[in-house]
Amino acid sequence: MDYLKDPDEIYRASFAAIRDLVPLDGVPESLRPLVVRLVHACGRVEIASSLRWAGDPAGAAHKALVAGAPILVDANMVGAGIIRAALPAENQILCTIADERAFAAAKLQATTRSSAAVDLWMPSLGGAVVAIGNAPTALFRLLELLQLPETPKPAAILAFPVGFIGAAESKDALIASGIDVPFITLAGREGGSALAAAAVNAVTKGAG
Repeated sequence: MDYLKDPDEIYRASFAAIRDLVPLDGVPESLRPLVVRLVHACGRVEIASSLRWAGDPAGAAHKALVAGAPILVDANMVGAGIIRAALPAENQILCTIADERAFAAAKLQATTRSSAAVDLWMPSLGGAVVAIGNAPTALFRLLELLQLPETPKPAAILAFPVGFIGAAESKDALIASGIDVPFITLAGREGGSALAAAAVNAVTKGAG
């Protein structure tokens, strides 16, 4: 069979094809590599028109990572997809979903473990990069916490919860929240750990 085998050429051709197919004129320069990476991660150029953002999430996340900020993720799958060797400061990837305190709090509060796990981010939340790729309740809980004046603000939120219950609504809540934190999200039900990890991988190199 005749097919392209050179990995560098496959990579170059893939991203060139995406740039040809996705209209980027209305996308800020600093955000374009992130949009291209997200399309590449799912193979769907259609998602580009459903992306929503505020501020400069790519620039803010990159600056935070260079400064050594941790990456807070809602699922181990998100962390597994992050290219650790590309992180600019050997940044910590923190996932608290399996923490025994999250189990106990979820039972006590009659909520999801994903929601309870977000409360455990508080000591590390200030200036961190948040990447959510699974649980709508994690994003809902983060937004609840950010309404409190004592909650430290993350540097950026990369929000891609997925599913049929609460996913679209949680992202709509983020879009309407007016929080003073740069973010990018994908409106609707689509999302997933691969997109959240791809977003982190895109911002590790900054704009370009």
